[in-house]
Amino acid sequence: MRRLIPPVPVLALASFGGRARPALPSLLDGNAVQLVSSGRIAIGMALRALGIGPGDTVLVPAYHSLSMIPPVHWCGASVIFYRIHSDTTADLDDITRLLGPRVKAVIVTHFFGFPQDLTGLRALCDTHRIGLVEDCAHCFFGAHDGVAVGSSGDYAIGSSMKFFPIFEGGCLVSRRHKLPGHLHGAGAGFEAKAALGALESAFSYGRLTPLRLMLALPLQLKGTLWTRMKQRSARIAGGGTAPVLAPASSDSSVEFDPRWVDKRSSWFSRAVLRLAGGARIVARRRRNYLALESALAGAPGWRALFATLPDGACPWVFPLLAEYPEALFARLQAAGVPMVRFGASLWPGVDAATCANSAALGRQLFGLPCHQELNDAESAWLADTVRIALEQTARAPT
Repeated sequence: MRRLIPPVPVLALASFGGRARPALPSLLDGNAVQLVSSGRIAIGMALRALGIGPGDTVLVPAYHSLSMIPPVHWCGASVIFYRIHSDTTADLDDITRLLGPRVKAVIVTHFFGFPQDLTGLRALCDTHRIGLVEDCAHCFFGAHDGVAVGSSGDYAIGSSMKFFPIFEGGCLVSRRHKLPGHLHGAGAGFEAKAALGALESAFSYGRLTPLRLMLALPLQLKGTLWTRMKQRSARIAGGGTAPVLAPASSDSSVEFDPRWVDKRSSWFSRAVLRLAGGARIVARRRRNYLALESALAGAPGWRALFATLPDGACPWVFPLLAEYPEALFARLQAAGVPMVRFGASLWPGVDAATCANSAALGRQLFGLPCHQELNDAESAWLADTVRIALEQTARAPT
């Protein structure tokens, strides 16, 4: 039976429980924090703070989201891709090989919520006097050997919309430097879009039903509201292109729109970050990850990317490596299982010759939801459906 499973956290009354301090450090613990509209905007702002500009080069992992690259180009810099190991850790030997006079920064990613040991890379960057941007888009909470995520880089970026039930949101943080400049609001249209977007997502997955009934009429009139807000903004701006009410990241685009640089996250999203229970997020994600791992144990044709879930990890998704990925993908897609194929599409020119491990992960890896807003029935259906698909694929892999 097909079910509608939320692929990302959605608002529910339970979202605001467990407000005790989380067992793991958070990016929001940084000395300097700016809440912006997306992680990619934060990358651009971090590179700008490091003085990256035309003629400079930034080293980026060959295993990456396509949205990581446009912020580098926005700064006028070029990208060189470095290899990763099969466990997604950065290949320091390859980074060392690629260093040159034009390399001014390295971006390193904590993939899937599993913090890396960045001691060696931090030392390498210090020796060569280049900046380190810690990409924590998958890793809002966590620590490695007591070192909090976000504390090794000159700057760190996060994607709060991957961990909190919000429509938009990211952060730029630093435990080493002050953050230059200040943020500006993005207008009434954006504020309304962010709030209604988060609420509509919750309603579509059966959450907050009483509130949905109360807001039925305003939601029906939403299209008219957006049109009037755009027309008003266009009049204020003197005409021209209609303004954009939400960042590209909120509709899964990989574009980088510089109009969102130095714009703060919406009031609604900032309120959810303040009120949502960090302890609950960490505890439930870890519980859901371990429960899914246990439920799939013994099924054929797969293995977990990581052998264990470290005490310092708060997973973004459950990364599964499939023996027959295309056949499994077809079955999971037909069953309605939400999944992330992170790295399935890499920047043009990046292939197995650039990094064999990146190409293999992009082909084999499935990220299954383990977020805190899955209820017990949804988690059970997900585990059963994935197990059946694995067994069917093993019997008929093509």
